[in-house]
Amino acid sequence: MPMIDVGGVRLNYEERGAGPAVLFLSGTGARGRTWHLHQVPALVRSGFRVVTFDTRGIPPSDTPPVVTMPDLVADAAGLIEQLGLGPCRIAGSSMGARVAAELCLRRPELVDRAVLMATFGRPSVFLEAVTRGERALQEAGTKLPEEYRAAVRAMLNLSPRTLADDRSAQDWLDIFQIPLPGESDGKQSRLEADENRDRFTAYAEIGVPCLVVGFADDLIASAKGCRDVAAAIPGARYAEIPDAGHYGYLEQPDLVNAELIRFLTEEKS
Repeated sequence: MPMIDVGGVRLNYEERGAGPAVLFLSGTGARGRTWHLHQVPALVRSGFRVVTFDTRGIPPSDTPPVVTMPDLVADAAGLIEQLGLGPCRIAGSSMGARVAAELCLRRPELVDRAVLMATFGRPSVFLEAVTRGERALQEAGTKLPEEYRAAVRAMLNLSPRTLADDRSAQDWLDIFQIPLPGESDGKQSRLEADENRDRFTAYAEIGVPCLVVGFADDLIASAKGCRDVAAAIPGARYAEIPDAGHYGYLEQPDLVNAELIRFLTEEKS
């Protein structure tokens, strides 16, 4: 994947296909290639030019000590401008969805429409507890056994239906034992991305057409929280994917892709 300088920060990106541009925004700790297994091929077949990238803080993109929400929004905006994508379609999940929403607010001229998956307007009590626990572990320098960490990641991010299937569960557990980006060399950036802020009032100012996608079994960004976001954004549409956890776009790719393609290809009213 080539590198591009965006406001003095080098980002690792990749683009495929031709046609209207779609920029994917990944969640915390996820590489751009997360979208390549299911979403990128489906959208390229549907006639889109698809761009993915590793956010700052995820090697080989630059990894400053701290990454903030304004940083992430500026990087996405800069990438759209540098590659001549705008106004383009954007789609993000988890933190990527929150970046997408902020981009709609701060640089609406760059966005044609946006898909917000597994998102929230304010963090739940449970999510705040998980975040505090993860930071405490990091600050203490505690390293969990790989097998235990994989099991915790599976419980937090997958649907009970996936975990009830022994073969699927084992495949995911094997994947989750792979080190997260930056862990092997200690260079992963600390994320200070305004995750504790209540953004519902701000979301009422979004004028870009939005589709909010919730995953029925999501513990990190509940389906209820996604419905609340859709209700806060004027004219936003809501779709819910069954039997899917926080990684619903990987667990139920056909259903997710159908919603994506339908929204990204329809004529604007």
